[in-house]
Amino acid sequence: MAVRTIYVVTHPQATHHVDGVVGGWYDSALTPDGLRAAALAADALRARIPRDAAVEVYSSDLRRTAQTAELVGAAMDVEPILDARLREKSYGEAGGRPQQWLDDRFVPPPAVGERMWHDEGIPGAETKGVLAQRIYAALDSILTSTCRHQIIVTHGGAMTFVVAAWIGMPLESAGYANFRATSGGITELREDDFFHNRQVYRLDDTHHLADL
Repeated sequence: MAVRTIYVVTHPQATHHVDGVVGGWYDSALTPDGLRAAALAADALRARIPRDAAVEVYSSDLRRTAQTAELVGAAMDVEPILDARLREKSYGEAGGRPQQWLDDRFVPPPAVGERMWHDEGIPGAETKGVLAQRIYAALDSILTSTCRHQIIVTHGGAMTFVVAAWIGMPLESAGYANFRATSGGITELREDDFFHNRQVYRLDDTHHLADL
């Protein structure tokens, strides 16, 4: 039975992580440790995907993901396709500011009630619903390809909605969804070509990072 596999890579450590500032659309770069982790992720993917198989690599266009995708693409001998829809959630005015600045102003979503379109109180920030809509649309576009080995390089928050879209979770039901991802982790998604069932085959695999 033939299988389609999507490998979702969460970008490794970036400068905003170590500087204690808000990421989102703030265009941070990978740290030296992040570059090493990205190379290990690329090697791990190369070991999983047959050498003679066609591969496509898609990535958020932010620098930290594009750097990761460049290493992954080099290992696969393909040019990554950059797509702004795969970006992390925008935190508006908080992007690039100290994390404490965001924490002092952030309005958390309610435990019960409207969560997808909740206003978090940060000017210019996206709602969870807007983030999910563009991630769902990006995955729909990626799935129009018939390539059986696809790699998506994205961000920790965005990764939740890649998985939610993959399993067909309705947007209006995704308000509580949260698939946490380690920096540099790989999630493996599979679909068979008979039943067309979709698996979350491996979630946030980090074995390749053991030597960091």
